[in-house]
Amino acid sequence: MRAPTGRKLTVLAMATLVGVGAVMGIGSAVAGIKGSKHDLGSGGASQYAGTAGTGEVCVFCHTPHGANVNAKAPLWNKSLPNAGSYTRYSSLGTSTLDGAEVAVGSVSLACLSCHDGSQAMDVMVNAPGSGGYNASGASAFTLAAMTGSVLPNLGTDLSNDHPISIQYAGGGLTSAQADGTYTNTNFDDKDFKTVQKATFNGTPVWWVDNGDTVRQKTEMMLYTRTVGATTEPYVECASCHDPHNEVAQPVSFLRISNANSAVCLACHAK
Repeated sequence: MRAPTGRKLTVLAMATLVGVGAVMGIGSAVAGIKGSKHDLGSGGASQYAGTAGTGEVCVFCHTPHGANVNAKAPLWNKSLPNAGSYTRYSSLGTSTLDGAEVAVGSVSLACLSCHDGSQAMDVMVNAPGSGGYNASGASAFTLAAMTGSVLPNLGTDLSNDHPISIQYAGGGLTSAQADGTYTNTNFDDKDFKTVQKATFNGTPVWWVDNGDTVRQKTEMMLYTRTVGATTEPYVECASCHDPHNEVAQPVSFLRISNANSAVCLACHAK
């Protein structure tokens, strides 16, 4: 077998580095959820720790094959609740709510597939092992629905929770606006902070920056929703919460610490 030439050796080295980097990335991602309250496996700290019948961590939410294509969350492994089953914050009739709501959806509906308490926490489309696929989702072990009201089980009455699936800053941005930085002058409600917009793989992506213009997990994420011909940033559950990171913010899974109301003030200009 001939030794690699210089060019082949360079390519081989680069491929090795990429592979190592990918493994390191996976390791750090798992470190934020393994053993946490979002780890429903036998080694986790969920309400049903030790009873799941599997040590897998990711499978309760994600699957590499046969995922629910109706979910906006990546490779989602759960059936979704009825988007129309929720009582919204707007039902309170507050005059300060000036953003338009759309049906609960996007990543929020994925979060609520456990947090509304309507189905068992181990309902999966593709259960661990062979022969466990069920397109409608089925309970794989002996777990029950989430308990604890009003937290962590939010129920279907969301009128006492921060609005979700709602326009950021009262709306005002349009699909035609280019990538870049948008101050509160671009929005209908001026009491909100600047947002960043970029396009990844043809999809507009929005976030509220926490220090630079690079999108990172510690930013306040905004989620693209399209209503009619208009695509705008919307606030969803994962705008404030990172479900994979309990290490930084124990229990709450917040994207940043809320010391001195930092999470609130990241978006609200007060």
